Amino acid sequence: MVSSKGLGDSPPRQSVKQYGVTKPISVAGPTEVDIQRSLELEKFLVDAGLYESKEEAIKRAEVLDRLGQIVKDWVKQLTRLRGYTDQMVEDANAVLFTFGSYRLGVHGPGTDIDTLCIGPSYVSREEDFFFILHNILADMEEVTELQPVPDAHVPVMKFKFDGISIDLLYASISLLVVPEDLDISDLSVLYNIDEPTVRSLNGCRVADQILKLVPNVEYFRATLRCLKFWAKRRGVYSNVTGFLGGVNWALLVARVCQLYPNAVPSMLVSRFFRVYTQWRWPNPVMLCAIEEDELGFSVWDPRKNPRDRTHHMPIITPAYPCMNSSYNVSISTLRVMMEQFRYGNKICEEIELSKAQWGALFEPYLFFDSYKNYLQVDIVAVDIDDLRAWKGWVESRLRQLTLMIERDTFGKLQCHPYPHEYVDTSKQCSHCAFFMGLQRKEGEIIQEGQQFDIRGTVDEFRHSINMYMFWKPEWRSMFHMFEKADSILCISRRLQKIPPTKEKDPEEVDVEQDKAEMPEAGSVSNSSVVTSITSEVSSSGDVGFESVGGSSDGNTGSVEGAISLVFHRVIHARQILNCFWRMGA
Repeated sequence: MVSSKGLGDSPPRQSVKQYGVTKPISVAGPTEVDIQRSLELEKFLVDAGLYESKEEAIKRAEVLDRLGQIVKDWVKQLTRLRGYTDQMVEDANAVLFTFGSYRLGVHGPGTDIDTLCIGPSYVSREEDFFFILHNILADMEEVTELQPVPDAHVPVMKFKFDGISIDLLYASISLLVVPEDLDISDLSVLYNIDEPTVRSLNGCRVADQILKLVPNVEYFRATLRCLKFWAKRRGVYSNVTGFLGGVNWALLVARVCQLYPNAVPSMLVSRFFRVYTQWRWPNPVMLCAIEEDELGFSVWDPRKNPRDRTHHMPIITPAYPCMNSSYNVSISTLRVMMEQFRYGNKICEEIELSKAQWGALFEPYLFFDSYKNYLQVDIVAVDIDDLRAWKGWVESRLRQLTLMIERDTFGKLQCHPYPHEYVDTSKQCSHCAFFMGLQRKEGEIIQEGQQFDIRGTVDEFRHSINMYMFWKPEWRSMFHMFEKADSILCISRRLQKIPPTKEKDPEEVDVEQDKAEMPEAGSVSNSSVVTSITSEVSSSGDVGFESVGGSSDGNTGSVEGAISLVFHRVIHARQILNCFWRMGA
């Protein structure tokens, strides 16, 4: 939390040190008005509940101490089982580091703790971490919602420990004994390790470097906390769906802090939007010069690596080996983020002119009011544990669906994946749903009647997600298309069981009354699966969807990996949200 006393003091002396790869844009300090706005911003963030209580902070520390002891005991157990000497067993050790928002000091109530366990060379990730340690944790009463994700770009084990969410990574370094005071910033930890281990170590190394490279850590933290909250409210906080995650936002904020080294948080928030509204992507954002290839690991360099030239929004990590942390960003998601940067810049200009308050900046993005066409992805499993594993895998692959649609429509059909899930509590089985907004590329010349056939795209995606190594036959993913229109609200029979409400919106359409008008394509049985869809772009630029019944690939009724594509027509996006909210989303 920014110190009110610090903000109330006289403006700091101008900095003479250069931070980053270029000279600062401005070394001007704050005015009295800027200081007052920063105090107002801090109060807004406190009132919004973004700071954890002392009790929760103490509990987090206790959980980390307990987890640290568990991994130490785990390594000692493995050392003993592998026949090492009693002295080796006694010296055997594992150390726990934190990174991400917790290490940067910007975590809030209920947020997870990103942790890294570093163990000796003879303790492996594949067998020892994901099986033996996994089983140890699974047998513990304090551990719930245990979910291994070994195939992730950075392999991780997710779980809750005594109610605290933990993301645990593992790195095996080339030492027989891991010292308790290991310096993770030292290059020696990278000797003789593989690429996944480098990526696992990178989070901690990057967090430490960020804190070293910003002019004022306290102001950096306040600004980052604000921008993360903004990104979540505006629907652009999600690395997995192709937007930006915590480390990406931290790097963007850190660069603005370097460019305005004497600015207070209110100034930094405003300058953030000013800078990135004008940023000429794909020029990279860097906090320091990229270190040369010292140990043989690949570093981000579009001059040498053709793949790096395809990155749309490169945000480069400051620790060797320097990588692009935002490789997930697509053309579609970059477009969405640039729109939101422009929105933020407009509101900040109004705040500086005293025409708006800070609350206006954090108005939630009305996703279901923003598009005429949507893709709904239903995730179905037998129980909550299976759903957690299946949902995590499908969600991690949704970015690929965005890229595939862009590829197969030559970039003319753009996707906006929504980074929040919805739950239909009326369903008998465990279920959740994700959504994508769809629209043609702005400025694209469309011929009347031009169509996009995405049947093959969806089928390819279905096959790719069914390749999950832990996949079970009873897991299903179903895709539905629905379109905003001006005449009728049709809800799929699968989303039809809406609990009664005390008061009814006079503008709301009665779903039961319109049941007879629902298209039969909206119902899916085991004997028929809708598997094809054509999207048509009209001369006005709207995208319409036409569902076609039938089955493909010899599907005669099996629900194994079934995908159904269903046509929905809705009258107003607000009414869609009302329905989902009433269903417990």
